[in-house]
Amino acid sequence: MSALEPREAGADVDTDVATGPAHSPGPRAAHDDTKGSVLDSDHRALSIGIVSVVLLIAFEATAVGTAMPVAARELNGVSLYAFAFSAYFTTSLFAMVLAGQWSDRSGPLASLTAGMSAFAAGLFLSGTAGTMWLFILGRAVQGLGGGLVIVALYVVVSRAYAEHLRPAIMAAFAASWVVPSVVGPLASGTITEHLGWRWVFVGIPVLVVFPLALALPAIRRTASGPADPQAPVTPWDRRRIALALAISAGAGLLQYAGQELRWLSLLPAAAGVALLVPAVRGLLPRGTVRAARGLPSVILLRGIAAGSFIAAESFVPLMLVTQRGLSVTLAGLSLAVGGLTWALGSWIQARPWTEPYRERLVVLGMVLVALAIAAAPSVLITAVPVWVVAAAWAVGCLGMGAVISSTSVLLLKLSAPEEAGANSAALQISDGLSNVLLLAIGGAAFAALGGGAVGHAVNAHATTGSHPTAFAAVFLPMAAVAAAGAWVATRLHVARM
Repeated sequence: MSALEPREAGADVDTDVATGPAHSPGPRAAHDDTKGSVLDSDHRALSIGIVSVVLLIAFEATAVGTAMPVAARELNGVSLYAFAFSAYFTTSLFAMVLAGQWSDRSGPLASLTAGMSAFAAGLFLSGTAGTMWLFILGRAVQGLGGGLVIVALYVVVSRAYAEHLRPAIMAAFAASWVVPSVVGPLASGTITEHLGWRWVFVGIPVLVVFPLALALPAIRRTASGPADPQAPVTPWDRRRIALALAISAGAGLLQYAGQELRWLSLLPAAAGVALLVPAVRGLLPRGTVRAARGLPSVILLRGIAAGSFIAAESFVPLMLVTQRGLSVTLAGLSLAVGGLTWALGSWIQARPWTEPYRERLVVLGMVLVALAIAAAPSVLITAVPVWVVAAAWAVGCLGMGAVISSTSVLLLKLSAPEEAGANSAALQISDGLSNVLLLAIGGAAFAALGGGAVGHAVNAHATTGSHPTAFAAVFLPMAAVAAAGAWVATRLHVARM
């Protein structure tokens, strides 16, 4: 039996969340415990549908990330650049908690539908924005949709797929990033340079129709309704919703304080901390902050990995455009190969022979992530070729593919069917909150060291030669955070007596 199997009676007392034995995926999938595949007749329509949803999200992320430097410059908002990313994660924190309760009460169908609608509306709002703050508002609306969607998808996987099929569907999610990673930056860069960045945003909502039409009927057949139809309907937990509002507001206040960099900013920063601390304690499993073994460490690691990597990646295109003179298209393409290696890392963790070594695989993955982030700012030295970023990011994405998919698999393995929504929300809260906090820290360092002054070069395709330390102040601390994640990865299993 793998060291990552859930604990039995008498397990290590360091664990704060009882995990119990490996849970069945729910009543609809319980009959398929050892056979089948994600593309057999029982799962084909559902698999194609939900992977199509992830494909759309992946295309949006890669396309929008490529267009973001130009949008920020034209809206005179380079100093607010980090806000354009963190606004998405801030509002998604509230939506994740809402989606967890919504999905556990009545199934993931309604949450997924509402989320995709909000996702499209936010894109349209950003694409038509006349100011940077309106653009950020659109990103916030989009974050509401993204939070609803991602938790709903986890609940679908928990209910509709047997445990042995979940690594494969998670690998399929990762593989769905490959084509967008290659095509997205090229398409987005071409559209941005010839038609304008707005078309990148307003064109994507049209694509929402196909994945919804494909996924919703299959979800209605296989994963709709409460986890236990015989149990009474669980009432809404108003305390958790209030905590979700607090965590979202607190994260937003900290992000604002980090961008303003004035003495008066200490007031919103203090208010943000006052809101966040009790909210985090109430929404995440006990022991998460101190990396207790088992589920708490799985959730903590997810935040460390996602936050450090996304905070660093958000500044890669801007660094290449302003410091090395690359076009927006080439800067985006520098990250394209990462989609292939991310999918490769996820594919490796889905192989049956890796299960006994999953913890070691995750530790190695975090080491690769830390090395990649640390290597990226080397291109601030003009003698270093720009392809070093592409190579480093390919290595980092390989590690991320193994880490992110593994934490998703472990989360569902350690969750009872009726807890899948709440625990999935906790995982995504850790992910999103870490993104917000580390983007706030990185954005504050970037702004403090003159990062806003690089904005005039975004469309000039010429190096400024100024403020390279502003970028180094983002990447190097994130590399240290990722390195700490390698230690947390050693605590994913539950030790036995």
